[in-house]
Amino acid sequence: MADETFRIEQEDGRYAPHVRAINEMVDGLRDQDGRGWMPHVAPWHGGVDARVLSVLRDPGPKTQDGVGSGFLCIENDDPTAERQCHAFAEAGIEALDTTPWNAYPWYINRKPNASEQQAGVDPLVRLLALLPDLRVVLLQGGDAQATWRRLERKHPEIADQGRFQVVSTYHPAKGALRTPDPAERAAREQHRKDACHRVAELLQR
Repeated sequence: MADETFRIEQEDGRYAPHVRAINEMVDGLRDQDGRGWMPHVAPWHGGVDARVLSVLRDPGPKTQDGVGSGFLCIENDDPTAERQCHAFAEAGIEALDTTPWNAYPWYINRKPNASEQQAGVDPLVRLLALLPDLRVVLLQGGDAQATWRRLERKHPEIADQGRFQVVSTYHPAKGALRTPDPAERAAREQHRKDACHRVAELLQR
């Protein structure tokens, strides 16, 4: 997204057919119940054709309009997106295979509290309904996993329908991997790599 040509291409494709339904949903969710702004999903990703839904915690600063790209995208100009992009590439997961999302999809730039985690459930349910080819839900970090547990409790039929697999791992941010124990850090890094390779394997089935 640091490249102006690429960024303009994403802006021009904001309502391309494969992302239109998702980004129109985002338009409707913005300022819902006074919660504020949320970024669109970049057309660089698969949108409704995605086979992988990648869920993180909350939109970062580089997703903001003006400050950043205005999109959720692994090509955003920030370290977390860069690490995620490299991990996907190493595992053989293409950008068009994925749609990015967040446990709390509105912009807060902090850890969501319990009520905010709960508020993230219904948008996630709506998004799942827009992804007919979904094969894997990749939950990256504790907040994504906590929101998914809330979804399972509220909508057990979604988790039980068997149309996709759930893979959980650490958030790609440096803070999620930081620990004074080098062996533990290495284990967390490996866990992330293994999770991405697991996603790639599931896509090949």
